[in-house]
Amino acid sequence: MRILHCYKIYRPEVEGGIPEVMSQLLGLRDFGDSSAILTARRRGWGRRYALDGAEIRAVGSFGESLSMPLAPHYPLVLSQAAKSCDVLALHAPFPLNDLGLALGVPDDLAVVVHWHAEILGRRAIVKLLAPVIRHTLARADHIVVSDQSITDRSDFLTPHVKKCTIIPYGVRPEEWSELDADQARRAVELRARYPRLMISMGRLVPYKGYPVLLEALRDIEGHLVVIGDGSDREALAQLASDLGVADRVTFTGLLPRDDMKVYLHAARVFVLPSVTEAEAFGIVQIEAMSAGLPVVNTTVPTAVPKIARDGLEGLSVPPRDPVALAEAIRRLLDDPELADRFGRAGRERVAREYSQSVFLGRISAVYSSALSKRRGRASPAPNEVLT
Repeated sequence: MRILHCYKIYRPEVEGGIPEVMSQLLGLRDFGDSSAILTARRRGWGRRYALDGAEIRAVGSFGESLSMPLAPHYPLVLSQAAKSCDVLALHAPFPLNDLGLALGVPDDLAVVVHWHAEILGRRAIVKLLAPVIRHTLARADHIVVSDQSITDRSDFLTPHVKKCTIIPYGVRPEEWSELDADQARRAVELRARYPRLMISMGRLVPYKGYPVLLEALRDIEGHLVVIGDGSDREALAQLASDLGVADRVTFTGLLPRDDMKVYLHAARVFVLPSVTEAEAFGIVQIEAMSAGLPVVNTTVPTAVPKIARDGLEGLSVPPRDPVALAEAIRRLLDDPELADRFGRAGRERVAREYSQSVFLGRISAVYSSALSKRRGRASPAPNEVLT
């Protein structure tokens, strides 16, 4: 199969949960498939490059508005590129994907929608876009969601429940659990310097809840490292200063994966302080659990608190509650035995339920099913992935 993955952002310009999932899906080459990625620039001229073993085409953009690239040519590029693949994998939410599909794609093209989350908090925009979103879901052969809560809470998905397949994300546990000698040395040095180290990873955007975490830090003895970048970085640095915790928090920006692993192995606790259901899964939890860290997350109505479960692999607290968040973090910092027990349980849970091999096998079956359905009543597609 020739698969084209489409989404608004990708590496190296932006890191995040969905780019991480897309990167993992390039591993379908092990199943005999080939993949390419269509994305948009944050700002600048379009370009093509190779990354993660795949061809990436990034359409030019004038900038961003409402977390969406201003890339007017993207829908046309998608419609044209779709003629040269077998499976079109649309990662939602991204309205330009829906507009591109609405321009027309071949009848024999299998369409799989990865419904990662809803568009939240923008009712007027959602109402305007609803027709093209519904068109995409009607055209889709399969819809992949990471948790039952997504289908339960989505008016868009309700008419298409029979098309929906629940497939939790996965990671390669050994990629996060194993350190080389130099990484191990650096982790030991970091832990000696910061014996009560907390870590969080993610895009610095509103739904991640970092202001709540900074407020909680006022009542915690220890040092916080936040790995990631995003539109809120300057505001968060200013807030840390205003709260008097700037000397106990480090914003690293984006880091190579090897450096992220060092911080994970040096830390005592991982924190995911998400405040809305835009955090549909929180794949960073699985990465932290693979490294043996206990997790403090929030009870947002998504898969988040189901992954690191309260009292089993970590502690869950109400969103937007800095007092409860601080109390949970202090509990794990003050009780190494409890933290170690949660950490060991987390490693076991990842190995058992969130392995990348299982994830890719399930996705491959969905793509094959979608293609078989389409090719049963249409002719083959051309050979090239991208034009």
